[in-house]
Amino acid sequence: MTSNTQKNWLFILAGLTIAGFIVWYFFSIILYILAAAVLSIIGQPIVQWFDKIKIGKFRFPHILSTSLTLLILFLLIFTFIGAIVPFIISQASVLSEINLEAITQSLEDPIYNLQMLMYKYGLLSEKETIETIITTKLFSFLNIGTFSDFFSRLFSIAGNVIVAIFSTAFITFFFLKDKNLFMNGIMLITPLRYQREVINILSSCRRLLTKYFLGLCLDVCIVITVITIGMSLLGLKNALIIGVIAGIMNIVPYVGPIIGGTIGVLLGISINLDMDFYSQMLPLILKMIAIFVGVNIIDGYILQSIIFSKSVRAHPLELFLVILIAATIAGIPGMILAIPSYIVVRIVAKEFLNQFRIAQKITEKI
Repeated sequence: MTSNTQKNWLFILAGLTIAGFIVWYFFSIILYILAAAVLSIIGQPIVQWFDKIKIGKFRFPHILSTSLTLLILFLLIFTFIGAIVPFIISQASVLSEINLEAITQSLEDPIYNLQMLMYKYGLLSEKETIETIITTKLFSFLNIGTFSDFFSRLFSIAGNVIVAIFSTAFITFFFLKDKNLFMNGIMLITPLRYQREVINILSSCRRLLTKYFLGLCLDVCIVITVITIGMSLLGLKNALIIGVIAGIMNIVPYVGPIIGGTIGVLLGISINLDMDFYSQMLPLILKMIAIFVGVNIIDGYILQSIIFSKSVRAHPLELFLVILIAATIAGIPGMILAIPSYIVVRIVAKEFLNQFRIAQKITEKI
């Protein structure tokens, strides 16, 4: 390896280290910028449509087109959230009407059988019962310290949400107003010798990420619709909220469908706790699990392969390893951002590291 090659590698390594530190330290700000960039990509066709409107001699000013587009985007987001909240409230009212005495009688037999099984395999001592363990855990959880910590976190989250909404809206406005603003900002910090490559990277990123996020939205809508229909056919009153939770959790690769399915089953059980466990409850649980499994098999092997094939274009094992690494580094947020981040990494590798075989291999389909 020549001295020039070593210097180039050291330069690349130092650049990646600095970039990684900046991303980690300013993660929330970068998240606002990325969210604004995604919204601006979705909103640009609407801005262009408004710009073409002409009434007599009056033509829509570009700033008015931008403002109306931003308003439409956030109205759609808040309308979606507003549609979900009433169902959450109705779910809470249903839970408040649950007959606790009927629940206790319904679960008495299966709890006793479970307890005997745990005694048999030494999972419980003879002095313990499932009821005493649950009671102890609840009392340890429901204490003053827990509630004070919960409310302090609640206020902190509320403050962060307000800052996030305002920051994202503010940045999105200027990205919509000038569609090249993000690119121009990147070009300002790019050395002249690399500007052609960076322009290619940004152009490819915009094209592939637009396809990815639009495909993701389509996939979520399909999952919500199918799960909701399935739960409605089972006669569940809270079918829509189960479908929405399952669809949103589907954004998280691999573990998201499991989490969404678990929450969905628990919500389905919560309004039917007066059922007899063996004759009614157990068949209902099995049917719900069958629907979740069936939908996720169809989604994983058919829908996602069709929807994401034009944007991701990577081997499933390759994506699994990327998601696993992202989960180790940043947990659930890392898993959500793993695939779009990998799309960007592959595009960068194609422009700057195409002389290496590994870069050629992972970028051969883009």
